[in-house]
Amino acid sequence: MKRILVTGAAGLIGGEVCARLVAAGHTVTALIHRNPEVRGNDGAPVATAETLACDIAQDRLGLDAATFDRLARDHDLVIHCAATIRFDLTDEEYARTNTQGTANVIALAQAGGAGLLHVSTAYVCGRRDGVILEDDPLPASGSFANGYEASKAAGERLVRDCGLQWAIARPGIVLGEYDSGRIRHFDALYLAFKLMAEGRIRKVPAGADATLAFVPIDHVAAGIAAIVAQWERAAGGAYHLVPSRPLPMRDFAAGIGGVEGLHVPALVDPSAFDAHDLPPLERRLHSRVSALYASYFQRDPRFDDRRFRALTGIEPGPADKAYLSRLIGFCVDQGFLLAGDNRAVDA
Repeated sequence: MKRILVTGAAGLIGGEVCARLVAAGHTVTALIHRNPEVRGNDGAPVATAETLACDIAQDRLGLDAATFDRLARDHDLVIHCAATIRFDLTDEEYARTNTQGTANVIALAQAGGAGLLHVSTAYVCGRRDGVILEDDPLPASGSFANGYEASKAAGERLVRDCGLQWAIARPGIVLGEYDSGRIRHFDALYLAFKLMAEGRIRKVPAGADATLAFVPIDHVAAGIAAIVAQWERAAGGAYHLVPSRPLPMRDFAAGIGGVEGLHVPALVDPSAFDAHDLPPLERRLHSRVSALYASYFQRDPRFDDRRFRALTGIEPGPADKAYLSRLIGFCVDQGFLLAGDNRAVDA
């Protein structure tokens, strides 16, 4: 069993990873930022050995020297889950948290000689379509769709050059559990999804062959725990945590309309889409929300995960219509989507 330090332990991925590591018998120290609660995706508190507040963007993670040295000395492995996943920040803000923050976590691992498992994103492939292999080189700067992707790629480069035993986990677009659709809280893409489903965003620029690499949180957390269990074999590799098949964008749009009271967004050829033609409210919502995810609605990367499957023996399920239906059903049951009683606004 390992002594493991997890950053971002109060987040969706970090909390579920902690829950699975504790259940497997590891000793887990949780580093959190503002939210003090470390919970699994089922909402249950996780019995970590210690929970400490920190700020990964600061030198020594904002910890005093004695605490920093103790954490470095007392852990075999650092799992770096902490990151900002917002898509509306400046390059400087991304660099501070996702890139410099990774450098600061690397310094902690280096101080004690711990291994480092870095949680990145499959979308460090940038704007590429087609088959994306786990050992493909990272694209050059300027090849990314947004600052988030660029900052995560920069973090990966730091990890590869850190001189430690390292591995990189690359999830797709993380959503609810595979069998139930359950998610502990709704954020990121769920907000755009809500506006589409409730008819507040009715037109979405989307590629005819675009796909979405929706991946269940339980597959991601189980995958990270499996990489830990196979650490000596895993070290030095990057691993895609993705569905066996992505969800076509057209199925995403049509699936929303499978629930009475929800609205099917119209998919518009990006070359023919002009946000200035939208009604005023929809135009504002587009610029604030859906435009942030526009590139994901226009790409078709096919993430190959054969290295991950060979390492762990885990076979992911597809991001198909049935999975989307379970996600929508959970959203409706929780009152996040107001099916059957929507009032779309046309102003």
